[in-house]
Amino acid sequence: MHSFALFGAAGYIAPRHLRAIRDTGNQLLFVVDPSDSVGVLDQYFPDAEYYREIDGRPTTDDRHPSSVIRHPSVDYVSICSPNYLHEKHIRWALEHGADVICEKPLVTDLKHLDEIVKLEYASGRKVNTIMQLRLHPVVEEIRRMTDDGRRTSVVSYRSSVKLSYITARGHWYRNSWKGREELSGGIAMNIGIHLFDLMTFLFGPMKGSEVITWQPDKARGILALENADVEWFLSIDGNDLPAEVKAAGHRAFRNITINGESVEFTEGFTELHTLSYREILAGRGFGVGDVRESLRIVETIRLRDQETLRL
Repeated sequence: MHSFALFGAAGYIAPRHLRAIRDTGNQLLFVVDPSDSVGVLDQYFPDAEYYREIDGRPTTDDRHPSSVIRHPSVDYVSICSPNYLHEKHIRWALEHGADVICEKPLVTDLKHLDEIVKLEYASGRKVNTIMQLRLHPVVEEIRRMTDDGRRTSVVSYRSSVKLSYITARGHWYRNSWKGREELSGGIAMNIGIHLFDLMTFLFGPMKGSEVITWQPDKARGILALENADVEWFLSIDGNDLPAEVKAAGHRAFRNITINGESVEFTEGFTELHTLSYREILAGRGFGVGDVRESLRIVETIRLRDQETLRL
């Protein structure tokens, strides 16, 4: 049994990590979040301690300990905090002798990724990241479509791909840290990075990029990958959902069309975090090197003052 801490317990994605820690037979010692809306702990680890922060600043609220600075060490720190805090929280975990399981994106730019590489090497610990789509059944379906059933790591000939991810978000989104590109990395980072990772996982590294549309709530472009041309569309505007999706009362739509054949993978996401944890605990997790290419793609897309890049 391993001991865990979790940063960002009040956030949207935290319950998937809490479930994964529980379902892999491990214990959660404490969580950290400036918001005390962490009642979700009662469903998974009611005995876990709750702290507001990690850096030891005093608080006027005596009901809760202010800092984890004197807490016993843990084996793993799971990081579910906002994107812009990931580097800080990864640094804390490594400096305190823990391995890391970090939600995507690992960091928000390549400069920070290089810093994490140095910290990981100096600490001797491992930084793992959640790249759940690599474990999704859609991967085998795509390989069947593109490589005639052969189980190769990257498909062997050039494909034409259309990628759409539309997930409706309310007004809160643009008024939160998610809506501030300098904090979240923008729509390409927030909802696109794991899809771009899937594309490079299947079709090889980026050779070129063109951004056609860039707005706070949607973006469209073309990626030239080693073995595919990918037309991509990302949106948090519910008006972009297909009519049949809206009629069914759904608020998300994920679709990949490859050489005219469509694969819809809106479902099947919630169970993948537990599978990711099992792989990580078995020593087969995805690490810092695995995220570099998708991060490079997002960083390239964000340089939209240059309409076309040939790399």
